[in-house]
Amino acid sequence: MMRLLLVSSSIQHGSGYLEHCADAMTSFFDGCTRIAFVPYALSDHDGYTAKVRARFEELGMSVVSVHEGDPIGTATAADGVFIGGGNTFRLLKAIYDTGLYDALRSRVADGMPYMGTSAGSNVATATICTTNDMPIVNPPSFTALEFVPFQINPHFIDADPTSTHMGETREVRIAEFHEESRRPVVGLREGSWLLREGDELELQGATGAVLFRRGKPSQELAPGADLSDLLVTE
Repeated sequence: MMRLLLVSSSIQHGSGYLEHCADAMTSFFDGCTRIAFVPYALSDHDGYTAKVRARFEELGMSVVSVHEGDPIGTATAADGVFIGGGNTFRLLKAIYDTGLYDALRSRVADGMPYMGTSAGSNVATATICTTNDMPIVNPPSFTALEFVPFQINPHFIDADPTSTHMGETREVRIAEFHEESRRPVVGLREGSWLLREGDELELQGATGAVLFRRGKPSQELAPGADLSDLLVTE
């Protein structure tokens, strides 16, 4: 049974690192003592690992980073995996380059709990084509880990009708994506996350989300919404 916790952001305004989703993390990783961390979204792997390790230890779990030894062996031996935020292109390139792509797909398919925040949530989806990040490196493919068949746009921001900013809104960018793809896109606001337990998918958190489908009006989603139908490939 595939188990996923896909969080929009690691920090919600007014709270500390992974504080807003701490209860969900504790429940999700219940029974896990050793978490593999993938730090490749940021350049400072040691500093990033220290930050994540301190937070997980507060929740009663130890962390070993895949950069501290054999990446595949570390991921394979862990009880769960956490991939944090940063640059999605750099993260996915490293996942391919280290051989973690196949290792993570195999372990998560076997039921190892996978938690991602921001870029870590992006790489859990079908492709990274709806990330907000700049392509600072070139991964061998935009195809991500494909744990779900849809797309996520993390840190989703609703358009401000009073703004004088003339750049594209998130809605416009997602509409452009749908000119080329039929995959649904979940715009996850900061403070929200998706929980997958097998064939069930639920929107959780406090801020809700927006569902975008090609050729259809956007749909506001409240916390607690059942999104299990998104797991069925269209």
